[in-house]
Amino acid sequence: MIRDMIIRLAAPEDAAELARLNDEFNGVGRSPAEIEESLRQSKEIVLIAFLRKRAVGFICGQYFRSFCYSELQGEITEMYVMREARGQRIGTSLIKKLEEELEKQGVQSIKVLTGNDNYNARRVYEQSFYELENEVILHKELKLW
Repeated sequence: MIRDMIIRLAAPEDAAELARLNDEFNGVGRSPAEIEESLRQSKEIVLIAFLRKRAVGFICGQYFRSFCYSELQGEITEMYVMREARGQRIGTSLIKKLEEELEKQGVQSIKVLTGNDNYNARRVYEQSFYELENEVILHKELKLW
């Protein structure tokens, strides 16, 4: 692990830092209060990375059981590392720590969805031994009445 890097489970008191990072990541602008509530209520696993005591990235994962399969399913749902902190194996370290957390829950395999043209993320996942599968992702927005 990188010197001066800490990766740990995110806590409600990390909500302001996660809001800042998430806004850089996707521009959604979730408030610290919303993030704090999500951290308290959700079963989502959220890890936060600090480099020299500054929050520089996060990763989120979930696990679930489908009646179709006997084993738990794991998924990496989001990962972000600040541009200036990239290239220091923070993403790889976040993935490894999330894998450990999912293993504790009994997950034996993990899937991740990332953009076809997100070459940086794909490289990080491939360096962590994730393999490209031939799948098509379809999407539909639902209207709330």
